[in-house]
Amino acid sequence: MVKASLQIGLNQSLKLTPQLTQAIRLLAMSTLELEAELTQMLETNPLLERPEDGPPDDLPEALGPEEPVASKEEQTAEVGDAVDDQLDLAAFEETADWSEPRSSHEGGDDDSSWESRTALRTDLRDSLRSQVELMRLSDCDRAIAEAIIDAIDADGYLREDFEALQAAVRPEWEVEPGEIEAVLRAVQQCEPVGVAARNLQECLLRQLDECRDDPACALARILVERHLEDLPKTDAERLAARLQVSNDEFHAALGLIRSLNPRPGENAVGVQDDYIVPDLIARKINGRWRLQLSGATVPAISINRHYERMAGETKGETSQYLKGHLQEARWLIKSLAQRGDTLLRVGESIIREQGAFLDYGPAALRPLTLRQVAEEVGLHESTISRATTRKYMATPRGVFELKRFFSSGVATTEGGEASAIAIQSMIRKLIDAENIKKPLSDQALADQLKRDGIAVARRTVAKYREAMNIPSSSDRCRLA
Repeated sequence: MVKASLQIGLNQSLKLTPQLTQAIRLLAMSTLELEAELTQMLETNPLLERPEDGPPDDLPEALGPEEPVASKEEQTAEVGDAVDDQLDLAAFEETADWSEPRSSHEGGDDDSSWESRTALRTDLRDSLRSQVELMRLSDCDRAIAEAIIDAIDADGYLREDFEALQAAVRPEWEVEPGEIEAVLRAVQQCEPVGVAARNLQECLLRQLDECRDDPACALARILVERHLEDLPKTDAERLAARLQVSNDEFHAALGLIRSLNPRPGENAVGVQDDYIVPDLIARKINGRWRLQLSGATVPAISINRHYERMAGETKGETSQYLKGHLQEARWLIKSLAQRGDTLLRVGESIIREQGAFLDYGPAALRPLTLRQVAEEVGLHESTISRATTRKYMATPRGVFELKRFFSSGVATTEGGEASAIAIQSMIRKLIDAENIKKPLSDQALADQLKRDGIAVARRTVAKYREAMNIPSSSDRCRLA
């Protein structure tokens, strides 16, 4: 018979203290979110105060008269992988009559192709968070959902892989890819339809799920699932005959696909003139790049000395009330200082690796990973992820999210590495200099890169070319 008994034992476990939890939460906040948080805490904690001296930092003067703070419509954005390694968004859009302007997604010179893309508007993220709040999710799933929302780009796509999302929720939660997949499906149910898709195909199929009553939907799904890459190039009548459908049925399905939005995040919520307040400012002084925190990164928050004295002089409930708020105030001030120190250390590490980019542009961007920075500054990889998401650096070349200085690398024939962004810049230069009557094929581009010391496969060249929305050699020849 089993009997109940009491036993005494010792065990070890890791537990986050309230101070550490607060520090992690503040580090993950953007500058605007931090300001809102501090405003609320100033209203509820009488021990906190700050001088009313106007704006925290005169950023335009700090950058010089010719470097104004850019709006989100003018600033840098995505430098990661293409929307999908296999699907050509630009080619697909050639088959559609999109009514919205696409100027920010067209070609351009080396710098503008990387620097002109806008960061995700705050209103889309806020909208997604509001919708997720209405879902019945555990604390762990909510943390995953927040990481997913943070990783969604301006077009509404999820750019980060599951490994990066796992790092983003550590150390609070250790999650499996299956858990992330489940939460992602929930986020994908949010408006606008197609948001949080990982590639163009997934985005369009999600929108077709909402059109099941349309007679053309079934054929449209087949076209998206099996023939999306072929739609811009294949003769409509020939493809219709291969699918054994009439021309009318085929064109009805194609018309349905054309009505879908390949960039669900672009105009998800009303456009507004949001402005980014950079956390860090990079300036070149005496030939070296120097970094400093902006005033918004370390707000002028202090403890009210009058109430601090009262906490030590009074007794009873008043004393307990004041001492409790005094401890909270001290934790907050310490957490803000740690946040600023972490951002500065991470930013300086990035500048040491990517200083050449500030001098010469995207072609000089070096391969860099979160793990490399984590090892250099002695912090956890998840901390680096928080410190680089929605944190911005003002430079003479524009304002960039810290996350955008990271790029995967490709081995060179000399034993080094070149970043994916640098290779894209090289490809663009080769195409800009080609004979327009005899455009370079992907294989010719790969051969030229190999002669320049960059050993990449033809498929990799095609992937990078498509990521820059550059047509294939045959299409370029036709357009010429």
